[in-house]
Amino acid sequence: MTDTDGLDEGAVTWKRHAQLVAQQNWPAASLYVVATPIGNLGDFSLRAWEALRRCDAIAAEDTRTSRTLLDAWGISTPLLAAHRHNEQQVAETIVQRLSEGQRIALVSDAGAPAVSDPGARIVRQVQAAGYRVVPLPGPSAVIAALMASGATRDDEPGFAFAGFLPSKAQARRKWLARWLDWPVPVVMFETPHRLQAALADLQELAGGQRVLTVARELSKRFEEISTQPLEHVLDWLAQDAHRGQGEFVLVLHAPEQVAATEEGLSADQERLMNVLLAELSVRDAARIAAAATGVPRDRLYAWALRQSP
Repeated sequence: MTDTDGLDEGAVTWKRHAQLVAQQNWPAASLYVVATPIGNLGDFSLRAWEALRRCDAIAAEDTRTSRTLLDAWGISTPLLAAHRHNEQQVAETIVQRLSEGQRIALVSDAGAPAVSDPGARIVRQVQAAGYRVVPLPGPSAVIAALMASGATRDDEPGFAFAGFLPSKAQARRKWLARWLDWPVPVVMFETPHRLQAALADLQELAGGQRVLTVARELSKRFEEISTQPLEHVLDWLAQDAHRGQGEFVLVLHAPEQVAATEEGLSADQERLMNVLLAELSVRDAARIAAAATGVPRDRLYAWALRQSP
């Protein structure tokens, strides 16, 4: 079979599936919340393509960004600007258009709308007005980073999505201190110009042995994903100037608790931990007790978690 034959077969397959998708149920007077690629145009789904073609208008976070995607896929549907500064007004416009039986799509610049992006207010108002909201799942930087991190397990699949780190140093450190106590992986977004400072704060607050996955430019040409203890991350970043460029997802792995499940503490160590826990967070108590006793901090942390009702 020649390459041309393969292309012909691919075109036939695409056309067949496109016809099947077009024949699905596309209710009128509905808001279609559509996930779009996070960088790779090839991640656009057939169902998303059909929805954006079929809708009467597309409410977009940035019409210029969305127009690039629509042009690449041959979609000519009119665009409405729907960003943080006009979301209330656009929500009212969308509800009015739904009352006329129109189909309206909602997209963000990349990934899933209304998840760390504008759109949630629009969704709430459409629901409150009694109209249907149809989610079309697709690319997600959060899920992509978790897939490549190995931070979750099938028997313990929980994780937390914290969104963007605060921009100011003091607020960022307070914010991180709150999330570090969670016993599950925590997914965060960070910008290039704040990345080094954020990593330094993470190392200081979480300790050098806590594992972090840094995922940059997910799904794009220069995608890079590294998982290592925090004590090595800043050196890794400094080894290549390109590693400080792009869009970043950070996955802070959950505290290691394996050793503590098999070994207890001495009576003196337990007394010390109980005194510290009466005044401090689990993280701070474990850090101070580790310095005083030499017992690994992760072991003390896990022991403290088991004492909670």
